Amino acid sequence: MPSDEVLRTRVGHFAALVDGPADGPLVVLLHGFPELNVSWHNQLPALAAAGYRVVAPNLRGYPGSVRGGSYAPAALAGDVVAMIDALGAERAVVVGHDWGGAVAWTVARLHPERVTALAALNCPPFEVLVRALVRDRQQLRRSWYILFFQLPVLPERVVVANMPGTLVAGSYNRAAWDRDLLAPYARAFRTPADARGPITYYRHALRRALRPGRRRAPRIELPVLVVWGVHDRFLGRELVSPEALLSTLAYGNEAEVHPIEAGHFVQNEAPDEVNEALLGWLGRVVHPSAADD
Repeated sequence: MPSDEVLRTRVGHFAALVDGPADGPLVVLLHGFPELNVSWHNQLPALAAAGYRVVAPNLRGYPGSVRGGSYAPAALAGDVVAMIDALGAERAVVVGHDWGGAVAWTVARLHPERVTALAALNCPPFEVLVRALVRDRQQLRRSWYILFFQLPVLPERVVVANMPGTLVAGSYNRAAWDRDLLAPYARAFRTPADARGPITYYRHALRRALRPGRRRAPRIELPVLVVWGVHDRFLGRELVSPEALLSTLAYGNEAEVHPIEAGHFVQNEAPDEVNEALLGWLGRVVHPSAADD
């Protein structure tokens, strides 16, 4: 059963759920918005039983974790590297959903020597999404909230007023949620101050992505898995097509894309299918009986 721990890193502390053998290959699970580390409650025991050391932190700005400092994508990627250091590992498999996926893509691009492999669930690289917002009216309609979140004050109030119902409303399989599962999210988003950090992710990322003269990060040569709930209301599957990922992946490195009959909150809506996809892929790219070197 996962234990509640605090990761004390050089950039601050992070509340985390930890499971699995201490000497197993490290897998870091990064949650999305407006979620928490408990969004991985179905994956933690499954990965731990397969021999992996699994750590799911609450990211910067979320309950129990550091709230100050920078929310720029590079800084959030630095948070993950600091966690890997604090856990005493050289590298980790980094798995992220939604905003956690965006952070995972960034870690793999900026710190490839610290990443064994990358898995992104219903999240393209943020730069791919930004290009689609500019060029694709359908994606702009789906992701209108990203522009709304650029406003001051009001987005925080709207998020609080609609939590935790946003998780249910944004799902394809709404039966995946019950009162007990939703309770932690209701507690986490009680006040506008609680929502400020999570919304700041969007503000910093969009402004930096649109900044002229921005340097392009290196392309990813690592193994990449994309798990995609095909009924996502917010993001189109075309965002992770081979053509869309050309500027992100190194030449000849194609992502393995695994579609699942679910919506945006795929690991909650279809946990067994997600676990099967992750474990099958991990079995090919990481040997669970070999500890991290």
